[in-house]
Amino acid sequence: MPKLGFGVIRSEGGPGAVNDYRLSVAFGGKKSSFGFGYGWSGGETNACNRGKVVTVGTLSRPCPYLSLGLSGTFATSGGAKEGLLDVGIRPLGNELVTLFADYAPQEMDDLDTAPWSTGLILEALPGVRLTGRYHDTHAVTVGLNFSLGRMGLQSQGHSDEDRSRSYNTYGIRVGALDRSVLRSLIQREKRYLHLDLNGPVKYQRFKMFDGSNTLMGLLAAIGAAREDGTIAGIAINTSGMQVDPEMGWEIREALKEFRAAGKHVVLYVDDAGMGKFHFATVADRIVLDPISDIFVTGVRGGRFYLKGTLEKLGVGFDEWRFFKYKSAYEALSRDSMSEGDREQIQAIVDDFYDLARTEVCEGRGIDHAEFDRLVNEEMLILPEDAIEMGLVDTLGRWEIVKDVIEELEGEKKGMVGVGGLAKYELPDDDYWGERPKIAVIYGLGVCAMDTGIKARSLQKVFDRVAGRNDIKAVVFRVDSPGGSALASDVVAEAMKRCKEKKPLIVSQGYVAGSGGYWISMYADTIVAGPNTITGSIGVIGGWFYNQGLKEKLGMSTDLVKVGDHADLGYGITLPFVGRLPDRNLTPDERSKFEHNIKHYYDMFVEKVATGRDMDADDVYEVAQGRVWSGTDGLEIGLVDVLGGLETAIMIARERAGISPDQEVDVLELPEPPLFNPQMFAPKLFGVAQPRNEILEHLRFRIEHNGEVMPMLPVDAMGPYLEVGTRSFN
Repeated sequence: MPKLGFGVIRSEGGPGAVNDYRLSVAFGGKKSSFGFGYGWSGGETNACNRGKVVTVGTLSRPCPYLSLGLSGTFATSGGAKEGLLDVGIRPLGNELVTLFADYAPQEMDDLDTAPWSTGLILEALPGVRLTGRYHDTHAVTVGLNFSLGRMGLQSQGHSDEDRSRSYNTYGIRVGALDRSVLRSLIQREKRYLHLDLNGPVKYQRFKMFDGSNTLMGLLAAIGAAREDGTIAGIAINTSGMQVDPEMGWEIREALKEFRAAGKHVVLYVDDAGMGKFHFATVADRIVLDPISDIFVTGVRGGRFYLKGTLEKLGVGFDEWRFFKYKSAYEALSRDSMSEGDREQIQAIVDDFYDLARTEVCEGRGIDHAEFDRLVNEEMLILPEDAIEMGLVDTLGRWEIVKDVIEELEGEKKGMVGVGGLAKYELPDDDYWGERPKIAVIYGLGVCAMDTGIKARSLQKVFDRVAGRNDIKAVVFRVDSPGGSALASDVVAEAMKRCKEKKPLIVSQGYVAGSGGYWISMYADTIVAGPNTITGSIGVIGGWFYNQGLKEKLGMSTDLVKVGDHADLGYGITLPFVGRLPDRNLTPDERSKFEHNIKHYYDMFVEKVATGRDMDADDVYEVAQGRVWSGTDGLEIGLVDVLGGLETAIMIARERAGISPDQEVDVLELPEPPLFNPQMFAPKLFGVAQPRNEILEHLRFRIEHNGEVMPMLPVDAMGPYLEVGTRSFN
């Protein structure tokens, strides 16, 4: 097991047989480590001069080409001791060729005559290692190590200084999986990776008590399966899958690359709305549950409106909107879409529909006209009809997927989980030292100082990363509808400082608009998915105030003041909501807030122009608070590349000068919490109450009442756009 070792060496001949036992423990990482060992013997210990020993050692591997080791072994009685210095050199930076030398003095006055040796290890085939060692006595040792995976066989022939045969040693290793040429030959494409996508796909999961799938984890698993010679395909269970359209597209793209490598995807689906059906069509074979259907209704984008609700409650709201498309407060001030909001949402809906139609038609071999007919005429498609139309291949439950695989492959295939992939089982001693690191930093949720993206702490993450020499590039994953201008700018300025020291690439998730675009604009490159909601360069404000609620609740307020505007914002404080001011603004006060909003808008535009190296007039043309799809964002210059998180990491590697065949370690920041505190929250009738994101956003807006807000509408992170009624749920 990692960092713990146990070994047995049996020696026979001369005065008798003896078994030497060694137990060791190690600490540290790949760049430097240290450890302790304890040894004892059994058998003819007196005749063979054996006793108990303690070993202390350290190992340093500062780069892929050099390894330095230093250890000392001390007898627990008798005073015997021995030091050992060893050096390893890998001229190619990998396990193919290793040169080594060691030096083992026993006494300080014995340094000139201490024994030494030097040698060579060749590993031309995985797990097949040929070794040769020359000793200072002119003796030679030649060995062969043959790995069988979790077992290994080794033999060494020892000759004396006259080169005549002296004796052989043999060894058996049992334990961790090792590289093996037999593994790839015997198990060549014998297995399928099983992915269960039940539940939400998150960015990060809690360190404990959380088995959720993560975007990075799924992308890494698909990539590892693509490179694993024992994997013939992937079997995916999408029952209960919950993923937003942009994440779904990224996973689908990874599966397309997997298939392009000549491997297969078999996918089980039940109750498929348009989003899940779109996702499923990446597969070679689709298995549809017989008690399910396909519900292809198209794509919609809509709002719910609270104006009437606020009026009934006795809450007044004054919208401060001065730009055509900045619709963040429409849900509170209107009862239907404005012309500008309808225009921008329709354009995004059209792009989402075009993407789904193109990829579904490509996956199932139908033309665009037939897809439109299915949406507009069929809509609800029964399982038997789905088979007849060629939309799916087989009806059945998850249990028959193995039979579908056998029919597709012509033979049975075993199933393996992610942990069974070679990347996660094999040792990584083919690389000495620390691999170059790329930091993936997450900016998720509303732009606020201490909630959502947590700008106060997020800026510290950027500053720490900027100062770390082992991190060669940064990818900032943004999934935010915006919020506070201050929080947005704090993070943007931290990004700018970090960008001065290393490449910084932004990967935009489902929503990266308004403040979410503010924290993107200084990147070297902005990467967005085709169905990312981006842009919304604009600001807005609004004012909640009492319009009868206080009186309905039987509450009253009174105050004294110095200053004409000192009572502005004074009012009752409501549980779970916050303070509700007694009055609206006067015309003079409102004009000052209007001036403030327009000032911040001009500043936002100028910052985008600087960050994107655009003319300010060109930014004004695509601003006005308008949201764009990632596809349109590319055309108008707000986005540089269409792609997902893996695309952003690839660009970061290139900008950092890391070669394509060089493995990197991805460091995800900030560190996720240990566990979800909500797991201890009280439950109603034994059922945990789900978070109400709409109420949380409303509370956030009331907390920032009257502030200039680069923010998208209240429902932007929820059902802003739905790919069919059932979406991905």
